[in-house]
Amino acid sequence: MAANCKFSVGVFAAFALVFAIFMPAVQGQGHGAFAPAPAPTSDGTAIDQGIAYGLMLLALVLTYIIHTFDAPFSI
Repeated sequence: MAANCKFSVGVFAAFALVFAIFMPAVQGQGHGAFAPAPAPTSDGTAIDQGIAYGLMLLALVLTYIIHTFDAPFSI
């Protein structure tokens, strides 16, 4: 009985996933075609922010490593 219940939940989950993926495409076909994608607009701020996050992570890791080796051993 329990295996049958798990099977029905799995079937429902698969149906919901397929429905969520393909339903927007089916509804969009009534107007003739898909809407064109907007032109990419990037002024480089996302790239700059990614580099800044990477450098901050590197500084955090280096600080942790330096302070770990600098700390006296306490037993």
